[in-house]
Amino acid sequence: MDKPCVLIIDDEESMRRFLTVLLEKEGYRVISASTGRAGLGVLDEERIDVVITDLKMPDMNGIEVLETVKKKSPETPVVILTAYASTASAIEALNKGACQYIEKKARNDEIALVIKNALSMGRVQSENQVLKKQLRSTHAERKIIGKSEEMTKVFKMIEKVADTEATILVYGESGTGKELIAREIHYSSRRAQGPFVSINCGALPKDLLESNLFGHMKGSFTGAIKDQPGLFTVSEGGTFFLDEVGEMAPATQVKLLRALQEREIIPVGGTKPIKINVRLIAATNADLEREVNEGRFRTDLFYRLNVIPLRLPPLRQRRDDIPLLAEHFLSRFAGGEGAKTVEPEALEALGRYDWPGNVRELENVVERAVILNEGGAIRLQDLPEKVVRGPSRSGSLVIDTLCLTIDELEKEYILKVLDFTRWQKKRASEILGINPSTLYRKLISYGIGDREDAAAGSEEGQAEAA
Repeated sequence: MDKPCVLIIDDEESMRRFLTVLLEKEGYRVISASTGRAGLGVLDEERIDVVITDLKMPDMNGIEVLETVKKKSPETPVVILTAYASTASAIEALNKGACQYIEKKARNDEIALVIKNALSMGRVQSENQVLKKQLRSTHAERKIIGKSEEMTKVFKMIEKVADTEATILVYGESGTGKELIAREIHYSSRRAQGPFVSINCGALPKDLLESNLFGHMKGSFTGAIKDQPGLFTVSEGGTFFLDEVGEMAPATQVKLLRALQEREIIPVGGTKPIKINVRLIAATNADLEREVNEGRFRTDLFYRLNVIPLRLPPLRQRRDDIPLLAEHFLSRFAGGEGAKTVEPEALEALGRYDWPGNVRELENVVERAVILNEGGAIRLQDLPEKVVRGPSRSGSLVIDTLCLTIDELEKEYILKVLDFTRWQKKRASEILGINPSTLYRKLISYGIGDREDAAAGSEEGQAEAA
């Protein structure tokens, strides 16, 4: 294994010689330079594991060297060396990214320990960079698929808001890909190098959610045996995704509101606020405005979250994307078994089905079909029965009335009219001769209503997503 390489930058020849002898005895390869500019030139040509730079030099000082190193190679640790230490200079160096600040009169063993710790820090930072690249690669593999008019609006919205610091509230039914959208926003933003942390507020007991979000202090409750940072702290410098934010308890809503307003949190059992630097993206499949009107969600928090609303259409409203999505999932699940295709009859059935579980349900159906299929093409018999016998509304309305109840006939007719109007609910209600509110209630009763549009109206929802 190659020896770790240490670059020494100091205008005093005796100090360079002393450090070279000391560090070579410790097993390091050492390169030295008498000026800041010469040292930075070495950094361009050699792989350097640690930089030690004098604070005061004639051509450029140690802080300037530090800043340039951090621009050229952010993961390379820098140790500031000085004969005259001061609190102010130490704070400045550490704030600008130095990993350590030591005096020239320090003992040999102290200098050796500082370099050892700096190398360990450098390895951790390099590993973090590798992990972040892997995460970005994983994100790229799970990209958002869609060329429909509805998804084009979503993509344009992402381009507009990604590189801002505004809080975003993503609306969408379960399975529409709200977390994928949040990740796309994160990796398209200036925070892409920071962490992406997510939590589903409905997946945890409400009494534990607050501790997970804000952290807790030792002894604050039974089982709190040590201080524990919350996810707001873990996501420092990055993006925090709060899924199903409507499931949050009122007391936790108050603390979240404070975090958004003051940019600080107080751990459970704590008394001192902690400053945070986090971009928040929230998501919901509920009608938050109705929750506000019924007193289950705070009005002030709603408006703090709803700075930029972004609405994801359900899959039944973007049927043009079904063949693309099916091909994408087919490629993923059948990639190691040779090429597979979807027979026209099977693809037609996929296009007719209403997909109450949205993209997630389509993904599961394709995975199931790949497992059951024994040939080179996915056939109709490889699909679940409910998908095969799904109602057809693609042509004229031909229905076997002997097989449907009056309620089912009404549902079929309403959906046919909605398809005709491209899901413009106001126009559809005029054709049907009913009030828009009646139409919204019927869609919700069918389990396929877009509840966000039910609150705001289809045209308003489209305007916000544009």
